Amino acid sequence: MKTGLVVDGDYVYEEEKHLTVLKTSLFFANDGFTVYDCKGQLVFRVDSYGPDPRDKAEVVLMDAHGRCLLTVRKKRPSLHHRWEGFLGERTEGQKPIFSVKRSSIIGRCGLTVEVFNNPGLEYQIEGNFGQRSCTIFNAAKESVAEIKRKVDASTNVVLGKDVFLLSLKPGFDGAFAMGLVLVLDQINGGDDVENDEAEMIPTTED
Repeated sequence: MKTGLVVDGDYVYEEEKHLTVLKTSLFFANDGFTVYDCKGQLVFRVDSYGPDPRDKAEVVLMDAHGRCLLTVRKKRPSLHHRWEGFLGERTEGQKPIFSVKRSSIIGRCGLTVEVFNNPGLEYQIEGNFGQRSCTIFNAAKESVAEIKRKVDASTNVVLGKDVFLLSLKPGFDGAFAMGLVLVLDQINGGDDVENDEAEMIPTTED
């Protein structure tokens, strides 16, 4: 049973999967991504969506052939900086399948992810996306995916932040995980801060 399925069962893997995520432009904060597997095969892509992320409230995740898998869209107005995910290319009146919001409107915090087609299914994102160091946890506080810096195997050198790893635990939807990466990138760019202390850090439970 694919318990981690949210977007597309083709991207729910039986074994741990490591994807390389590459920003396709260094000129602007949010130009797009290409995502490859360990064999160098293209898995996902996101075309350019503008020089100013605040002017673009919708981002579309596509497969290697250009098929729309998921649209993430900023909900306005929203005190918690809420983003919503829609299957395929979003149409007017379509209901979202998940939402992402800050865990608090005050202070520094993580993000809460609610999946609507599976009542009670919730995830937490903790870490610092600006430093490419985040973990996605399920409700049982088990790690289901990680975002981390990529190390060149031949030189043992940590690569720049425009290239990073998305590591998926068995059973977790890779398309869903990449959708969350897009939201994190939008939030990180939209915050318009260079200070690491202002970026997302781990949550603390009451």
